[in-house]
Amino acid sequence: MAFPTTRLRRLRSSPALRALIRETELSAKDFILPLFVRPGKAEKRPISSMPGHFQYSVETAVAAAGAAVHAGIPGLILFGIPDKKDAKASGAYADNGIVQKAARAIKDKYPNLLLIADLCFCEYTDHGHCGIVKDGKVLNDPTLALAAKTAVSQAKAGFDVIAPSGMMDGQVAAIRQALDAADRHDTPILAYAAKYASAYYGPFREAAESPPSFGDRSTYQMDPANFNEALREVALDVEEGADMVMVKPALPYLDVLKAVKARFGLPTAAYQVSGEFAMIKAAAANGWVDEKKIALESLLSIKRAGADFILTYYALEAAGWLA
Repeated sequence: MAFPTTRLRRLRSSPALRALIRETELSAKDFILPLFVRPGKAEKRPISSMPGHFQYSVETAVAAAGAAVHAGIPGLILFGIPDKKDAKASGAYADNGIVQKAARAIKDKYPNLLLIADLCFCEYTDHGHCGIVKDGKVLNDPTLALAAKTAVSQAKAGFDVIAPSGMMDGQVAAIRQALDAADRHDTPILAYAAKYASAYYGPFREAAESPPSFGDRSTYQMDPANFNEALREVALDVEEGADMVMVKPALPYLDVLKAVKARFGLPTAAYQVSGEFAMIKAAAANGWVDEKKIALESLLSIKRAGADFILTYYALEAAGWLA
């Protein structure tokens, strides 16, 4: 029936009614908090482009993990900044590597906190690219061997989930085979399945100290213009054994996120990346937007589009607001 019999505003007339029929709900359980870990003692270095975030040493990372637990956040994803970088990213798969040390320390204090290992090499290479480089070209297949080795090292250190983000062809299959061979059959893979060569990653480069020394990452990360290619990428990762998939960034690619969830039905993550976070922070600092409202609206849109969980730098603040 049409107006005046049907008046949709009736159900918006009070906070109680709006809450009663709300279709999408956010909670702290929807969030994964990214942490950056570096060598040192009692380190907590501010990241200027990401207010409220820091590079932590191991013991201060454990304290940050405790804050996440207290807020009801179920898990963390760790990024490492090694003391030395080289062409083969050896810090990524060293048993005493920085994220391996952090994982062991955090698990010792908070054994039930979910730990996700970002598996990529840009933080660990001296050239800042996500794989082995020869003659200015990122080599796919030699990089797979390092990814497999790194996954096993991370799993043995205590990570619950391995999340390859390098966008190398065949990386999920290589990692699954290596984990199974190491008797890590129960370690799931969260594939960065549709990861775009996005301008929204800018602040992350500062946080992870990982800008490429030449060129960019468009030969392996996806063209922002492409939608169908994302579905092909996800399909390949699922075929290779991905247990969960991710779309990154989140807000500029809600159409992709919605399609991925609808087509594949796997647990699906979205990463609200550093640029998305930093833009809200900058606008709020200038008094142009209401930070709490716009941050929660952005997160709500990501969940509404199909994300089962959201990796977000707003995890702690949003958990507090929702509480």
